[in-house]
Amino acid sequence: IAGIDCPVGCSEAERETHGTMKAYLLEGGEAVSAEALEKINVVHKTIPVGEYKGEGPHPALDALCEERGYVNRDCITCCPEKLPNFEEKLKTFFEEHLHEDEEIRYVIDGSGFFDVRSSGDEWVRIEVERDDLLILPAGIYHRFTLDHNKYIQAVRLFQNEPKWTPVNRSVDADALPCRRQFLEQCNA
Repeated sequence: IAGIDCPVGCSEAERETHGTMKAYLLEGGEAVSAEALEKINVVHKTIPVGEYKGEGPHPALDALCEERGYVNRDCITCCPEKLPNFEEKLKTFFEEHLHEDEEIRYVIDGSGFFDVRSSGDEWVRIEVERDDLLILPAGIYHRFTLDHNKYIQAVRLFQNEPKWTPVNRSVDADALPCRRQFLEQCNA
């Protein structure tokens, strides 16, 4: 996982040099360390996009796919002009949920926020922008929203057939095997 050396207010030059991202508690704004994210199995990598447009080969991304067993990918653009039912989709993305598979996003343009629940059930906001690859483990409660620019383009990676099936937070979601396994891994 890349370090989170300069949390809120990291300059572009520092980010390029250190491969850092911004992560902080939503309540209070306290920086969240790389170690804290590692404990909840959140992975961040900085992979330069270069001229990549979301299709075709990308050596670093292809290597990650090989390493982690991702066999499918697609590219999504979230903005009012490109995403049908934009406002409704954003509401769905922002509803607290989990997935039974990893959620992998490689940001090739734009920016946004992933909020994940810490081991203490606090919201941790992770800012993502171009060159960020974020892997959320199966079973972690999270949500997504756009920043003031209302634009992000990201490659989604899948281990099987592409699917995006959210399970909203509930007693039933807490009982899912992926949630129990996630909690066991975090407490190990």
